Amino acid sequence: MHDPTDPEPLPTSHSLVVATSADLVVRPAPMLPGIVDLETERADAYARAARADNTQRAYMADWVIFTAWCEARGESALPTTAEVVRRFVAAEADAGKSPATIERRVAAIGHFHRADNFVAPTAQPGAGKLRETLAGIRASKGSKKKRKAAADANVLEAMLAAFPGDGLRAVRDRAVLAIGMAAALRRSELVALTVDDIAIVAEGLRITIARSKTDQEQEGVEVAVPEGNRLRPKARLLDWMAAAGHSDGPLFRRLTRQDTMTDDPMSDRAVARLVQAAARKAGLDERQFGGHSLRAGFLTESAARGATIFKMQEVSRHKTVQILSEYVRSADMFRNHAGAGFL
Repeated sequence: MHDPTDPEPLPTSHSLVVATSADLVVRPAPMLPGIVDLETERADAYARAARADNTQRAYMADWVIFTAWCEARGESALPTTAEVVRRFVAAEADAGKSPATIERRVAAIGHFHRADNFVAPTAQPGAGKLRETLAGIRASKGSKKKRKAAADANVLEAMLAAFPGDGLRAVRDRAVLAIGMAAALRRSELVALTVDDIAIVAEGLRITIARSKTDQEQEGVEVAVPEGNRLRPKARLLDWMAAAGHSDGPLFRRLTRQDTMTDDPMSDRAVARLVQAAARKAGLDERQFGGHSLRAGFLTESAARGATIFKMQEVSRHKTVQILSEYVRSADMFRNHAGAGFL
């Protein structure tokens, strides 16, 4: 008989049970309500951020136009077919839309399809006829791209003189024009600048562009702006910063009709309106000018003064030199002309 005071016998090799990793079941903690939706929403937000704000607005406008066209004809917009899009682009071409506008609308349609996990019309099996139709539109309606007139040094000097005085709006507008041209900034880049993006150095300014059309990863790039003795971008910016008295936040602020400064940045459309107003005040045809005139003005003036494509690229930040070569070619058309000796 077993004496209850004796210790329990150790298990034999036959009775020993060893728990292995295969025997363990890892049970995930229950997901809190709403976390999946929140994470999905944040992921979608990052996906949207992959495209510039201007592109998002353009795509949304294109999508509204396409969905209205489909609704009027009883067609499905999402998902749709390559044949429906083919008819749509033909109608747009007949309505006088440019090939570039039509191709952007096709891109927008594809964007919204992919966002909802549908196959974009241009990737569908029947997309061959759609591509052929687009090629035909380019061939029949293609024309030289119309660019806004460049605000070169002479033009910008006249524009700056069109805003005299020491009022807050005049000081701001002169700074916007001078910096926009001197740093070859796009409208979106100009209005996105913050006070922290500006470094004042002895030679002029170092401007950090945190994000741009060609910098979707937001790596940032620094652009040098010389002191200048004609357009004087540094002095005009310092005048604005002193008048505004702000030490952080948006650099160029929206002003009320009473010229009271707000905390909001200027809009890119406000920059375009400012350039046109400056052109009008300077006695120029305002219809030929826009926000891009400042950036084009820098490239036109630098090419005319013999700057190399690579030095221009340091400021403009173009990914390729193809566009820059057009500015250089235009500036060199009459320089050392082949017929200069006999015409």
